[in-house]
Amino acid sequence: MNILAIGDVIGSIGCRFLRSHLSSIKKMKNIDLVIANGENSADGNGLTPSSVRYLFDSGVDVITSGNHSFRRRESYDMYDSCETLLRPANFPSAAPGKGVCIVDMGRIQVGVINLMGVVYLESLDSPFECADRILAEKRMPKITFVDFHAEATGEKRSFAYYLDGRVSAVYGTHTHVQTADECILPKGTGYISDLGMTGPINSVLGVKPELAIRKMKTKMPVRFDLASGDCCINGAIFSIDEKTGKSLSVERLNIM
Repeated sequence: MNILAIGDVIGSIGCRFLRSHLSSIKKMKNIDLVIANGENSADGNGLTPSSVRYLFDSGVDVITSGNHSFRRRESYDMYDSCETLLRPANFPSAAPGKGVCIVDMGRIQVGVINLMGVVYLESLDSPFECADRILAEKRMPKITFVDFHAEATGEKRSFAYYLDGRVSAVYGTHTHVQTADECILPKGTGYISDLGMTGPINSVLGVKPELAIRKMKTKMPVRFDLASGDCCINGAIFSIDEKTGKSLSVERLNIM
């Protein structure tokens, strides 16, 4: 089984570029399931019902999110009503939605867990302890993926080794920069520190460079408008052994 995980989709420009290429990627790479981080899919951060529907209509099967999950109030009800739209599971229980879903593909089920790191981000429940509870209390399928939305590479790698052999793959999102450390950990869990992003290439994490520079130089509030121009799709393809649930290979994806 081949599962494609797509890095943070940035605004309408990233959504459109993904739609224009996803069908051909799925055919070329024989993809069975697509997971995309959509927390920036609306222009100006967050996600909206329209950006969520756009991603699903484009061929995405599961949408994960992160620290911008609740930036748009109009998305709150959708978190509760859509089984395959996730927010980090270690948010407080009072938050809308849930952080786990199981996709029934007929011959096999695939679980997806969305968690958020706590180093340099919000002070949430420990992702390590939250993952333990999910794996102990829920009947997760043999094939289970974890989107770990986190800032620090050290936290991401520590978390991946912690779950090695207990899930099929752990991949990082959030930094919008694709890392080159894809591997299979000793007990069979596929890993990459960050998938990267889907959006404008000539940008600073999707934002117009001059705006990011102004913010860095002045420390004053700056409205971050999205960049335009040529785009890329960053992600990774995990080939999974359906009998064992372990990763057989991890291939970085970078479409321009």
